Amino acid sequence: MSATDGTARSVTGEDEVVDLCRELIRIDTSNYGDHSGPGERKAAEWVAEKLAEVGVEPKIFESHPGRASTVARIEGEDPSRPALLIHGHLDVVPANAADWTHHPFSGEVADGCVWGRGAVDMKDMDAMTLAVVRDRLRSGRRPPRDIVLAFLADEEAGGTYGARHLVDNHPDLFEGVTEAISEVGGFSFTVSEERRLYLVQTAEKGMHWMKLTVAGTAGHGSMIHRDNAITELSEAVARLGRHTFPVRVTKTTRAFLDELGDALGTPLDPEDMQSTLARLGGIAKLIGATLSNTANPTQLGAGYKVNVIPGEATAHVDGRFLPGHEDEFLADLDRILGPKVRREDVHSDKALETSFDGPLVEAMQSALLAEDPTAKAIPYMLSGGTDAKSFDDLGIRGFGFAPLKLPPELDFAGMFHGVDERVPVDGLQFGVRVLDRFIDAS
Repeated sequence: MSATDGTARSVTGEDEVVDLCRELIRIDTSNYGDHSGPGERKAAEWVAEKLAEVGVEPKIFESHPGRASTVARIEGEDPSRPALLIHGHLDVVPANAADWTHHPFSGEVADGCVWGRGAVDMKDMDAMTLAVVRDRLRSGRRPPRDIVLAFLADEEAGGTYGARHLVDNHPDLFEGVTEAISEVGGFSFTVSEERRLYLVQTAEKGMHWMKLTVAGTAGHGSMIHRDNAITELSEAVARLGRHTFPVRVTKTTRAFLDELGDALGTPLDPEDMQSTLARLGGIAKLIGATLSNTANPTQLGAGYKVNVIPGEATAHVDGRFLPGHEDEFLADLDRILGPKVRREDVHSDKALETSFDGPLVEAMQSALLAEDPTAKAIPYMLSGGTDAKSFDDLGIRGFGFAPLKLPPELDFAGMFHGVDERVPVDGLQFGVRVLDRFIDAS
């Protein structure tokens, strides 16, 4: 590529971020919650190659055949300073190609967007991180402090074979790290032409993925049967699925509502959920679930023949609790389900909440403002969970900061685990510029 004066110009992060994102999407890393998928090994090797091309010496850690993560440390100008972790996951949830406008593993560019599974969750951030790091190292710009890069397996199933494996077995990789950034934060919410809010994730709900079991009496399907496990379980699951948990406003959600209310010019009342959420547009799905604990039935299983009453019925539930409200959540579950339902955890993890202050937050705000004069960073809580839970065990303070400037009409929240997932090309390029500035300021 040549500049207008005929001199050679090296490839920049903005130049290559789209291709990096497309290539990564084309590597199918679907995570089915077990080891039946393709795994992350191919993607981990691809990331390692991209880092090695610019002089980084990455390491690949395989926790189970095919389940791999890539980690690297880039030395900063002042190694005595605490290090920064930038982490992202390589796995994605499965996708049914028949449901999509463009094949979910094609990395198609259409209508100004990169389409595909992982475009927003979270191969976009993986690509932006790689683009920034490659650009800085090609141009000899070392970061102010050490940066640890972690491209992880298994986040979509709780991180057991990714972040959790590394934290438990290789904590030395993160020596000196005190802060981290990762997914589902830093994206824009347009209030008006004069103000765009960028939501930085400072909290996330805890999880109880549960299996519910009811034992009954097996018998012939033609008989009158009062001890039917399916009937008992169905009634309990229906009670749980229809239950409205009470509103509980954490410090993060209170700060978010106050900031958004100021931007809108009117106070927002979390107790009046319907009118509050009506003002949030496309982010209502993300925010609405952070106003209370939630428990959603997701799977049912029972029986093996139409004329046989089974002796057991099971269900799975995705339960999420707010920081500080786990005990209340579990007590509510047992009361709603009743004594005949046995509840056991399939996977559980803690809730997180940190304050929205300090030099790292200031670096986010300054980097956003430099690229968008209407920007204001505000804290919010994620209704789901991330690998930050594992890194918290090492005392690493985590934030969701994967900066994207989005068109107001794009249903960003709806694309997480949804159909036709896509990320704007100019949003990726914006993110590269912001992350580059952020690294300098952090």
